[in-house]
Amino acid sequence: MIRNSSLAFVAGLLLMGNAAQAQDAIAGKAIFEGNCTACHSIDADVVGPALKDVHKRRGDEWLVKFIKNSQELVQAGDKDAVEVYEKFNKVPMPAFGTSLSDEDVANVIAFIKAESEKPAEVVAEVPAAPAADANAEAAAETEVAFMDLPPVLLFTFALAAVIILLTILVLVMMFRLFVPMLGDSIYDEDFRSSFAGRVLFLVRGDATLVTGKAKNEIHSNHDFDGIQEYDNDLPPWWKAMFYVSIVFAVGYMLHYHVFKTGALQTEEYEVEMQEAALIAAKNVDDPNAVTNYEVLTEATALESGKALFNTNCAACHGQDGQGTVGPNLTDEYWLHGGDVNDIFKTIKYGVPAKGMVPWQGKLTKDQILEVSSYILSLQGTNPAGAKEPQGEKM
Repeated sequence: MIRNSSLAFVAGLLLMGNAAQAQDAIAGKAIFEGNCTACHSIDADVVGPALKDVHKRRGDEWLVKFIKNSQELVQAGDKDAVEVYEKFNKVPMPAFGTSLSDEDVANVIAFIKAESEKPAEVVAEVPAAPAADANAEAAAETEVAFMDLPPVLLFTFALAAVIILLTILVLVMMFRLFVPMLGDSIYDEDFRSSFAGRVLFLVRGDATLVTGKAKNEIHSNHDFDGIQEYDNDLPPWWKAMFYVSIVFAVGYMLHYHVFKTGALQTEEYEVEMQEAALIAAKNVDDPNAVTNYEVLTEATALESGKALFNTNCAACHGQDGQGTVGPNLTDEYWLHGGDVNDIFKTIKYGVPAKGMVPWQGKLTKDQILEVSSYILSLQGTNPAGAKEPQGEKM
């Protein structure tokens, strides 16, 4: 009887311990979501490392010290703290020693332990949906083997190759047939200086058609240090290009500067930029897409923005926007633009290289605009302990 009572008492203590731990984890979840989710996730690296099983790797005592003031550990040369600091771009974690009590820190660690013990969610594989039509599937192909082309196209290529080959054969046969019939007359100056004669002798190795005729005649009495000027032909290909360039220049001038039927470079650039802006605007996930949001001034929108700011942004920018890990948001200096559209894009897409996470998957467009408007409402508030200016003055 006594043994059964003892077992019941021990079981009761264990159940009470588990219930208390579960209660601590619930309280820790609220604290974690209010202070840590901006930079940490349980299963994935964000600004800081993933926290799954971190208590097993570091120990509770180390976690308490790191949460209260991570930079103290880094400056003291703690190996683990320095490793985390170096690995995550030297972004300092805010010190929570003054804002969180020992019980709060313990509850956060209890929450991390509870989340770490949860089994990984099994994601069911969804079979790929069939293509809407054959044309869409064909358009997705990036390369097509030559022999896989349509038979009509293959026949066209083959026919073109046969025609080219027959043309070459006919020209060779005509050349072999008519040249012997001309006899020594091909060496006559009249024939040799004609275009047909130059082509014929080019085939036989005489490059006069390309280089021009070299004449052993002095052009004038120009003689300087024994250098004389001869009246040689300019290369025919050069003269042809020169004449073509003159015709092209006249046509270019008439087309662009006289009749003004063509667009000059500046106009072409402006048209292309307008087209690019239209294309970018169609893609809502394009960071370069043009936006034209207006600052919200309604009290309800600013209150909502303040609540979102305190929940998601205060950990890095301070409760009053004075800046801690992140920059001061109350002065006139901005790293990525101080217009409401610039701030909107910075919040939406983040700046991962500097520790600013993208919020487009966590906040809606309206919420991001509310936060952006609230941040602009902080201009000139001059909170205590404001961080030094960063960026350019706007």
